[in-house]
Amino acid sequence: MSEIFDLGIIGGGPAGYDSAEKAGHKGLKTVIFEEKKLGGVCLNEGCIPTKTLLYSAKLYDQARNGSKYGINVQDASYDFSTIIKRKNKVVRKLVSGVGSKMKANKVTVVNSKAFIEGKKDGIINITADGQTYQVKNLLIATGSETAIPPIPGLVYPSEHIITSREALDLTEVPSEMVIIGGGVIGMEFASFFNSMGAKVTVIEMVDEILPGMDKPMSAQLRKMYEKKGVDFKLSAMVVKIDGKNVTYKQGDSEETVTGDKILVSTGRRAVLNGFGLENLGVEVTKAGIKVNEKMETNIPNVFAAGDVTGFSLLAHTAYREGEVVINNLTGRKDVMRYDAVPGVVYTNPEFASVGLTEEQAKEKGIEYDVVTLPMAYAGRFIAENEGGNGETKILLGKPYGQVIGVQMLGNPASEMIFGASMAIEMEMTAKQLEEIIFPHPTVSEIYKETIFAR
Repeated sequence: MSEIFDLGIIGGGPAGYDSAEKAGHKGLKTVIFEEKKLGGVCLNEGCIPTKTLLYSAKLYDQARNGSKYGINVQDASYDFSTIIKRKNKVVRKLVSGVGSKMKANKVTVVNSKAFIEGKKDGIINITADGQTYQVKNLLIATGSETAIPPIPGLVYPSEHIITSREALDLTEVPSEMVIIGGGVIGMEFASFFNSMGAKVTVIEMVDEILPGMDKPMSAQLRKMYEKKGVDFKLSAMVVKIDGKNVTYKQGDSEETVTGDKILVSTGRRAVLNGFGLENLGVEVTKAGIKVNEKMETNIPNVFAAGDVTGFSLLAHTAYREGEVVINNLTGRKDVMRYDAVPGVVYTNPEFASVGLTEEQAKEKGIEYDVVTLPMAYAGRFIAENEGGNGETKILLGKPYGQVIGVQMLGNPASEMIFGASMAIEMEMTAKQLEEIIFPHPTVSEIYKETIFAR
């Protein structure tokens, strides 16, 4: 009789490896299966490598514009190969760190493709690398993959057509780049390659970039990038691709733009096939695996977390979903709540949002007050952003004035939005926020300044 694990995890991305670490730490005998590298898309092809590139671009922008601050850098330039090498070094270091965490918490790591054979007498059988593993509980965390739209002439992979995966390993900056999709991924790559000197065109199917985020603030960000030279084609549908040429329809007319590289960033889809999910009878929807608030599927002792659920394709959501699973398995009652999941666009400036936008509040029929304030009301922002602008918007629900949504455009929004997440999670009111002492001078004071401006 082979050993029986308390928990088996398929997928080594954020939901998988973080859950494995916590499960092992709490005494569960755990095995995790990852066919490629621990860390998943986030660590190897997404969150970390893109932010590493964007930081290099930010430093380059600062060097070129240092004269505004009295710092003169003559003939500022960059070494693209060094930028890529540093990105790879950062990824290797963090992947190694994940491996060390698995070892420290006595997690068995199987670097092979896993396949679910089925469930018998309460035990789930999984085969990998010619061996069978038996687990009492199973967490499916297989993540997501790039969705390739059915555009005539779109052949992926090919010389000119790439996704975010290939964009991270380019050996040189294309002189012209066409990005299909103006969502978070598309905008972050538009930001990077624009800073590196490429002529960037973004084609977005709806009438504004960053669908789902605050539309007026999305428009502000777009206008900032138009001033930097990025060309946006909104309400535009790509109808065909021919080599380097991308033809799109905008209104009644068709136009063509050319790119040495054509980056497809039209969304992601849950990975549901190829690992025997059908052998368990797990219920799935068009978006992904169906789960309840405890991340349980319709099959007892089978859970799902991360992108594979198709609900919130964000690494920090995946972490929290995995925590819910482990907490419930180890005796702590816990449920997943999505009211305060922050979203960040790591452009320059950054754009962060949590809770409801005005559009969403109206759709839900929620009465609210809204208060906005330019980021320039924070002294630290003025000190560090010469000529920069931005805005903070806070939605307060009626009649109690509780925080139900916050949007921030301006650096460093990514580092401040967690405060708004806490306020929403704890159902804090404007009056309660007024009584919190913020350090001075910090950009985070903009929260309090905005509340007092109502």
